[in-house]
Order: sequence, then structure tokens, then C-alpha cells
Amino acid sequence: MKRRSLPVAAALTATAALLLTACGSGDDKSSDNDKSAGAGQAAESPRGSADPSAVRAEDKPDGVDVSLPSGMNLVFDWDKPKDKNDAAAMEDAANYLRAIYRGVDKRTAKDAAVTAYATGDGLHYAQVQINEWIKGGWTATGTLRHYDATTRSAPNGQSVEVAFCADSGKFYGKEIKTKKILTTKPSIEDFDYFKIVMVKVPTGESLWQASKVFVETSAEKCR
Repeated sequence: MKRRSLPVAAALTATAALLLTACGSGDDKSSDNDKSAGAGQAAESPRGSADPSAVRAEDKPDGVDVSLPSGMNLVFDWDKPKDKNDAAAMEDAANYLRAIYRGVDKRTAKDAAVTAYATGDGLHYAQVQINEWIKGGWTATGTLRHYDATTRSAPNGQSVEVAFCADSGKFYGKEIKTKKILTTKPSIEDFDYFKIVMVKVPTGESLWQASKVFVETSAEKCR
């Protein structure tokens, strides 16, 4: 049985959806606010992707532990922007995704990393995603690759949209009780396009939080 990978991807707001397991249509439209990636597909397994070395280099950014187990690898194959705010927002968008999968691994939506890197709809999305994985009895294994990232800043410098592709073709759900890996066949469903709106935390010098998440599933532009 197949379940979509996490596209840091379930719907968040009336026009939002995200990247952990994909929800909604493939044209940036959102589905129900509380519908998580793969919701309604309880018999299927979640999928997504990652890289151990990339994660280890960011074990405790901002003093927050976002480390992941060795078998759960998130790869961020993108260049760091020259603009200081854009670079910080992009890095914390990556930490937001790490935090979600850390929650999946730790079996809790209340991990410190989740609350550190998310707020508003971004926090709601993360909690729904993590709880769906817990409910299904799954963890994740394999490599989830993120690439072709771009940034777009608001005029006031307080928010940055980080957009990127995700390839979950080598990232699978794993049944915690049986240890069975729920493999899938390669398909367009392995590709998702994300937009995460990051907002600057007023009390933090360089901390950014995900406030909204949008996802285009089965994204041809990412193949």
C-alpha cells in the first residue's frame, strides 16, 4: 500500500497546503484546514526525504536540537542567498522541516524544535502532520531531497517566502511495530513544490518561524 510522503504538505489555510504528505490538487490550492498529508489513506505509508551530514551540521542551531536518527536523512541541495535575512529565513525553513520529522521520530508534536521554528498556521500544519504519522504507527526512513530554492522578501524585511522542490522518491514510511519499510514505485507523486512563509521573531536576532505553508503536489516543474 502506498501513502504520500510528508511534503513539509497538508493544507493549512483556505489557500494553503504543504510538504510532508501531500494534500490537495497539484496547483497550489489547499484542502481542508485540518486535513493532513495522506489523511484518509490510513492503509498507506508516509514518504519524504533527508541527508545525515546536512542534518548533523545543524544539530543545535539557535540552541534548539533538530538532530534526526541516522536512517532519516533530509538533504537541502541549494545555495545560500547573499542577503542576510533571506539566508537566515531559508536555513530556518530547513530547520522547520527537520523539526517536523524530529517530531515524527520522537512521537510528539510538542517537541521544542517544532514550537521554536513554527507559529500560527505553520505550527498547526506541523502538529497535524506529526500526529498523522503517530496515528498511523509510522516513522520515516530514507532520503528526502530539497532543491531549486528561491526566496522573495517582503518590503518591510519581516517576512520571506522560501520556495523549493522536494523529491521523496527515496523516502519511505516504516511501520514501528513490524519494522516493515513501505516502499513505493517511482511516480510524479514523488515531486512536490513548496512555499513556506517565514516570519522574523521580534525577540530573536536571527530566528525565523514558518507561519504559512503551501504545497503543489505532483509538481511537473520539479521533475
